[in-house]
Amino acid sequence: MSGGEQLAQIRAGIDGLDRQIVALLGQREELVRRAGRLKADTAAVRAPARVEQVIGKVRALAAESGADADVVEATYRAMIAAFINLELDVHRGSD
Repeated sequence: MSGGEQLAQIRAGIDGLDRQIVALLGQREELVRRAGRLKADTAAVRAPARVEQVIGKVRALAAESGADADVVEATYRAMIAAFINLELDVHRGSD
């Protein structure tokens, strides 16, 4: 198998994973929206202690699975920031 064929297979695998990741993000979004409707105020939405709890958890999961913990943390911090913005909109009734 040539390098080009191998790269095509790798890209196809990444595309398949992206489909799964986006589907899971959609499921996470639904839960975030539900949570945003239940929280008492914006401080509860931002919940910095909860953010750090999640980061600690996913770093441990990364270590267990052999993933790079720094990459996982950076990904989660970006994702959490985006979901907090969404949840703030939901909480305010803007979405």
